[in-house]
Amino acid sequence: MQTKPETADERANGPAPVRRRNAQSNRERILAVARTELIRDADASMDDIARAAGVVRRTVYGHFPSREALIAGLAEEARRDILAAVEGARHDRDTPEEAVARFDLAAWEGGERYRLLISFAQRNLGDGGIPAMLAPVRARSIELIEAGQRSGAFADHLPAPVLAIALEGMCVALLQAVNADVRVTAADQAIACQVALGVPAGRAIEIVTRVGGPPQD
Repeated sequence: MQTKPETADERANGPAPVRRRNAQSNRERILAVARTELIRDADASMDDIARAAGVVRRTVYGHFPSREALIAGLAEEARRDILAAVEGARHDRDTPEEAVARFDLAAWEGGERYRLLISFAQRNLGDGGIPAMLAPVRARSIELIEAGQRSGAFADHLPAPVLAIALEGMCVALLQAVNADVRVTAADQAIACQVALGVPAGRAIEIVTRVGGPPQD
């Protein structure tokens, strides 16, 4: 049985499946490094990211033809992961308070992605693309807050969309505090959100502990 002759491209770069795996691995590494670099410095350049990833500029541009394309890739990754986390945290029998606690704990787990997605949205207010990626996460937050306001569990002194945006800002600030070596846990953030929605502190602690388990030392 005759085998197909090896092409010059295969001799130089290996078989196609290997090249595809290598390309995917490079892409994932570039995204991971870019996420870290852009959290550290929102103005990090493609050169900065290439150096941090240990690859040449051409490799980065081979996957992402522009900085905007790289940011769009990161934003899409963040949107997908955060949506999966918050949707996976749904429990049909939850009270509004429990549902918000699960949402907040899930969002904190994807903290870096969540912070980066909100940061991109805030820095690109005129761009319908990235802010639109945040819309499903924010819509879920608004839905949960509105349910709590209707039931009387949450204060209604402000509209739910305003409260949702305020809670986003608080979550980002707490994530940034972690980078400044301030000890903030997922439970701390979830309790703070409950209190901001008008839940008494003692009850907020009880709800978050019940939903998320005992506080970690």
